[in-house]
Amino acid sequence: MTPVLELRQQLFGAWSLISYNELDVETRQIAYPFGSDPKGLLLYTPDGYMSAQLQLPDRQPFAQDDLNRGTDTEYAVAGRTYIAYSGRYWVDAKTSVLTHEMAVAFFPNWQEQTQTRLAVLEGNTLRLSTAKPVRRDGALIAATATWARARSNSGIQV
Repeated sequence: MTPVLELRQQLFGAWSLISYNELDVETRQIAYPFGSDPKGLLLYTPDGYMSAQLQLPDRQPFAQDDLNRGTDTEYAVAGRTYIAYSGRYWVDAKTSVLTHEMAVAFFPNWQEQTQTRLAVLEGNTLRLSTAKPVRRDGALIAATATWARARSNSGIQV
């Protein structure tokens, strides 16, 4: 099995978010925008698609149980506590770089972009970091998400 295929195949399946942090590269401050116990799922399929969903745990529900009847404040809070995008992905096993395509994205500016992630896979733990710092809230940050292989719906870890 070639290294590219091997890394790619090891990604197949579902991953649960363990931690997410953002390092301000200028001040060296570390922030945890999704808290100390974030929620999230990352999916990689054998046919080359991926989906990432990250959120703050214990998000407040809207007052009305109607997706289209939230207040401006409810939508703003929901938007600040959630990241989502999906699309194709590519693996460069030599450099441990993953490229994620954002065919659809919660943040409209990401749509149709590609973003690279540095991957470190150790057993059932996957750490993805931004390949280069990005601007967020005016700061230049390097983000790192750590994922654990999710248990299958039969309760057996794959």
